[in-house]
This record gives sequence, C-alpha cells and structure tokens, in this order.
Amino acid sequence: MAAHAAKNLRIALVQMSCSPDPSANVEKAIGRIREAAKNRAQLVSLSELFFAQYFCQREDHAMFDLAEPIPGPTLERLAAVAREENVALVAPLFERRTSGIYHNTAAVLDRDGSLAGIYRKMHIPDDPLYYEKFYFTPGDLGFRTFRLDAAPIGVLICWDQWYPEAARITALLGAEVLFYPTAIGWHPGEKEEFGTAQHDAWQTIQRAHAIANGVYVAVANRVGSEHGDVRGDRVDGPGIEFWGGSFVADPFGRVIAQATHDREEILYADLDLALVEKTRQHWPFLRDRRIDAYGPISRRFLDGP
Repeated sequence: MAAHAAKNLRIALVQMSCSPDPSANVEKAIGRIREAAKNRAQLVSLSELFFAQYFCQREDHAMFDLAEPIPGPTLERLAAVAREENVALVAPLFERRTSGIYHNTAAVLDRDGSLAGIYRKMHIPDDPLYYEKFYFTPGDLGFRTFRLDAAPIGVLICWDQWYPEAARITALLGAEVLFYPTAIGWHPGEKEEFGTAQHDAWQTIQRAHAIANGVYVAVANRVGSEHGDVRGDRVDGPGIEFWGGSFVADPFGRVIAQATHDREEILYADLDLALVEKTRQHWPFLRDRRIDAYGPISRRFLDGP
C-alpha cells in the first residue's frame, strides 16, 4: 500500500456514572474534560444526557424542567471550558426548543469555545425503560457534518447507531469520525440470557459502519446501575445496568481502544486520519455504490415482487 502522511488526532471518550444531582454530574464531566485536555486530547465526547440519571425510565412531566435552551447555562459553561483547555467537545443536552418541543441534542463546540452546530437525534426509541418518545421530538435538521479545526466529524446519538443509513449519509457529508454519545444497558433480568448477544450486536453494527464507510467510529457510553433517580425520585424495579464498553473502531473496523463494562474512565485513542483515505482507496465501497438503484430505500417497506 502507498504511504500516506499521518494526520493525527487524539480523542477522549468520557465514560462516567451519573448521580441524582444534575449539577454534580456537570461538575464531574467538566473535571473529566480538563483531565483529558491535560493528557493531550484534542476532542472530547461526553455520553448521551450525561447531566442526569437516565430519566426516560419513566414518563414524568416534571423531567421537562431538566431541559435548557441552546445556548443555555450548561452549554455556556462547557464552551468556557473548551476555550480554556483548547479542546473541542461533543456535548449532549436536553434541548428546550420552545414550549412543548424538546429534543435529544448534541452540541458541537470547537476548540475556541464557539458553537460549530447542533445535531438533533433523528431516531427516537420507545421500549421498556427507554420511553424517549414521551420526551423528545424527532430531529429535523437531518444528518450533519461539523468541520472542526481538528477534523470533520459527524455526531449521531444512541438509537441512531443501529441505522446504516444514518452513518452512510453522515459519511457522505464528509465526516471522517462518527461520534455516538450513548446511554445503553442491560435489563438486569435479561442480562444472563441475552446480555452477551446484546452487547456483541451493539458493537458489531457500529464496527460495520466504520468498515462500510471507511471512517473512525467513537462511542461514549455511560456506566453504572440507575433507577432514573433525579432529585430523589426513583423508578421502582431493578432499573438499568448501563454496560459502559465505550470504544473506538478504525476504518477497517478494528477496535483500537475499549473501556470496561463496570468502571468510570476516560478512554483515549490516537487516530491517523490519513487512514480514512488509504482505506477508501483499497476498499472503494463509496466508488462502487449503485446510486441509480437505491431509490427504494426511501420507502418504508417494499410490497410485491
């Protein structure tokens, strides 16, 4: 294979547990960002809805009080940290767009603290203990690429990670790294029978996105057992055991960094962005796409022959 000049980017994924106190979670996240910056990270991703325990375990109108406008107080604090530490951030937030319209959103901040843009989660789940349709309006900005000083990146959020169309379009828009801030875990009663298969499927589908599109994939998940406890209001039952396992895959789909299932940590990975072009030259999937034949993909289901 021909040599390519290295274009290095150090990223950090913050895998943390969340307490019932949103302000304490924000402070913890800021501490992790500062630590990552001291360890030469140029771009840091937090996990989905990092500022609170996963409140979507129940349908409760009081939880809408957690939402903030963009820009808002939490984003302003994070922007100041990005500027002080000279680090870009993927910052997932609960966005209050207007009265009655809320989004599961990721703000992308460049290293000078400026807002590069936002991505609103497109695919919204509705499963036991994941009642997100109650809270979140589906995103209406489409899939996006953010051309940061460090690299062109795309951001997709949790349930988006199961959809190859989302990864493909974001890559076609120029992203070389796909970030997936995530909150996913096991129902404790299902873990023994299905836990290994569930985790393997989750990692495999995202590694496949890296291979199919010739991009890096970086997934920041939360860790720890939660009962959706926000300000002392817990959900009955066993709750969710968030499985951590944050990881980074390269454009060949190789896992080059992986976190534990049961500990808080900052996961670092050094990316050679020249590998994106090198991989696409030797595995020219984008070149060989039959775009003339893909029209049916825009239909819900194809009836008949």
